[in-house]
Amino acid sequence: MSTYPSIFNDVIGPVMRGPSSSHCAASLRIARLCRDLMDENIKDILIEFDPNGSLATTHKSQGSDMGLFGGFLGWEAHDERLPESEKHLETAGIGVTINIVDLGATHPNLYKITLHNSKETRKLTAISTGGGMIEVIAIDEVPVSMAGDYFETLIYCEAPETIMAFLEASVPFDDLEFHKGEISFIEIKSQAFLEKSMYNELLAMEGVRFIKQLQPVLPVMARRDLQVPFITCDEMMAYNAGKNKALWELAVDYEAARGNIAAGEVFEKMRSIVHIMGHAIQLGLQGTHYEDRILGSQSLQFKENFESNKLVGGETNNRIIMYVSAMMEVKSSMGVIVAAPTAGSCGALPGALFGTAHSMQLHEDELVKGMLSAGLIGVFIAAHATFAAEVGGCMAETGSGGGMAAAAIVEMKGGSLQQSIGAASLALQNSLGIICDPIGNRVEAPCLGRNVMAATNAVSCANMALSNYEQLIPLDEVIETMKAVGDQIHHTLRCTNLGGLSITKAAKKIEAMLEEVPGRFFKSC
Repeated sequence: MSTYPSIFNDVIGPVMRGPSSSHCAASLRIARLCRDLMDENIKDILIEFDPNGSLATTHKSQGSDMGLFGGFLGWEAHDERLPESEKHLETAGIGVTINIVDLGATHPNLYKITLHNSKETRKLTAISTGGGMIEVIAIDEVPVSMAGDYFETLIYCEAPETIMAFLEASVPFDDLEFHKGEISFIEIKSQAFLEKSMYNELLAMEGVRFIKQLQPVLPVMARRDLQVPFITCDEMMAYNAGKNKALWELAVDYEAARGNIAAGEVFEKMRSIVHIMGHAIQLGLQGTHYEDRILGSQSLQFKENFESNKLVGGETNNRIIMYVSAMMEVKSSMGVIVAAPTAGSCGALPGALFGTAHSMQLHEDELVKGMLSAGLIGVFIAAHATFAAEVGGCMAETGSGGGMAAAAIVEMKGGSLQQSIGAASLALQNSLGIICDPIGNRVEAPCLGRNVMAATNAVSCANMALSNYEQLIPLDEVIETMKAVGDQIHHTLRCTNLGGLSITKAAKKIEAMLEEVPGRFFKSC
């Protein structure tokens, strides 16, 4: 994860298909880098997962395999062929072996991948850090740190001194480093690949064995001497002294500086994401169908009762529940969604914001402002805690989504900046310690209910903040506490399918039925 997260890299995105961003989207990005490392020529792949991590028990059912196979084929995270990626990989003549072996992994989402063709064998080790974000931590057993936000050029060589001096004098770069190991290489991080003439000149130099070029996999690039105006809530408030900017304006300031893009471009980029979210909700309310899932299209029943005025509670709250459900069902049917902040929690934030906006009959611009506001709260969480349920439980996913949504709802209602921050603090306080224990090893239940809980918690906390309830604990300290609490949650309760509801008799029965005949549990729309 970057020291300075991007709203569009780390928080609101990626646009994707699949049940889990930390499984599907992250694995696809890792595999895309593997494909580049092999010059798009892969014949055999060995994938290894540690038995003590999350992936050993979830890699198939939560979409890591699907994402990896699509990435090896060079696809995008929203490619409609992803559910059939294994068949396409077989058709391409690429063999895959998956082993569970003791890797001594210190991170629950560790991928160790060995790639082979008739000419060479390369190795890549990476981790999924949550919400689709990744870090490559080794190439050919040599430690590196790659987030996929640079054009990466690897010059494999033996004697680096002359080559390094040449590069320093001749090549524009953001970072230049020699990595020494059994197989040594120079790594160039830059804003573009080398010009062809420079590439050929380097390749012809004595001591250069070969060159690899890895494309960036994130939408917003990093750069040398990257600076942002603030990275904590306290710093944001100090930055805003005398400016009197709203939370959404501060989000634009942050992302414009982080991505080196114009303020108007930030706003319109978020508008395009809002359109994707809105389309997904509409699709969900039309009914969804997918064989391999455990829940049917329940939002249709809710919609019928909602329109017939048969439900308890206010119009806004029930509209939000309906929208959250619709979004989660699109995710579970392999439709296109936006991980916000993750795929497993993709319903809470858009459900809460769209439900509020539609009930208040707000202009689309207000919805965009709300989503930007939510994104900035997410930046603080990404920088100082985590979005990965494998690291911090469901608190990190739906808890974060609820905190982000609470601040945004206050913004959309015309509350003050201080009230928005208070709402986020209250909502996150209410979410501490929530575990991650998917039933049937699918990211559907209790995930749906927890998304609904996060969205309705956001409404409650927004109203409390608008009524000037005391938050007591500052937002920065709540986020620090999230990190500490996540570290204390037992690994069986962090998306491993080894604890909580995951190991009840009913859940194991559902899991067995799905493994026997995928999609048998619910086949109707």
